[in-house]
Amino acid sequence: MTRLITLILFLSLLSGCALFKGKKEKETEAEATKSAENLFLEGANAMGLKNYTTAIEIFETLESRYPFGVYAQQAQLEIAYAYYKQGEPDAAIAAADQFIKLNPRHQNVDYAYYLKGLADFHRHDGFFDRFIKRDISKMDPAPFENAFVQFKQLIKRFPNSRYAEDSRQRMIYLRNLLADYEISVAEYYQKRHAWAAVAKRASYVIKHYQGSDSVPKALAILADAYDKLGMETAKAETLKIIEHNFSAKKNN
Repeated sequence: MTRLITLILFLSLLSGCALFKGKKEKETEAEATKSAENLFLEGANAMGLKNYTTAIEIFETLESRYPFGVYAQQAQLEIAYAYYKQGEPDAAIAAADQFIKLNPRHQNVDYAYYLKGLADFHRHDGFFDRFIKRDISKMDPAPFENAFVQFKQLIKRFPNSRYAEDSRQRMIYLRNLLADYEISVAEYYQKRHAWAAVAKRASYVIKHYQGSDSVPKALAILADAYDKLGMETAKAETLKIIEHNFSAKKNN
C-alpha cells in the first residue's frame, strides 16, 4: 500500500512538472515573439535614420535568433533593401535571391524581384553622377540587361503586382538605352571600316529592340554597311523598309 501511494505521488509530481513545463514553453514562445518584434522595430528605426549598416546588423541578429515567423521573413527583405540603399547591389541581389528561395509563395515575393531589378538599374549610380553628366549608353550594358530581365520576370510572374507598371516603364527606358548602346558600338566600328561588325550590331538593334527610338538610325547604318560590303540587294531592301516605315512619318 505504501509503495502504491508513493507511486501515485510520484506520477502526480511528473504530471505537475509537465504542466509547468508546457506553460513555461508557451511563455517563452510569447517572450521570443516580443523580442523579435522589438528587434524588428529597432531595425526599422535605424532604417528610418538611414543607418543602413546598423539596420543590417540588427535584422541579421533577428534572423539568427528567431529564424521562424513573420518578423524573420520581413527582416530578410529589409536586409536586401538596406544593402540596395547603401549602394551594394551584389549584396542586395544576393539577399533578395535568398528571400525568394526561402519564401517562394510569400505575399511580398514580387518585391524581391523588383528590388533585384532596381539594384542593377541603379548599379552605375554614384556620387560624381550628381555633378558630371555621363553618357550611360557607353557604359557596361550588363547591369541594364540584367535589370531588364528581372523586371520582365516580375511582370510575367506577377502581372497584377503593384510594381508591374513601374517595371514596364523602366523596361521601355532600358530598351532605348540598350539600343543606344548597340548604336554607339556600331558607330565605333563604322569609324574603323569594320563593315561586317557594323551590320551585325545594327541588325541586332532592329531584331531585339523593335519600337525603340534607335531603330531608324540602325536601319540607316545597316544600309550604309551593306553598301560598303557591296550587298546591293540587301541595301535596296533596307532602304525600302526605311521608306515604307519612317519616311511618311518624317513628312507628317
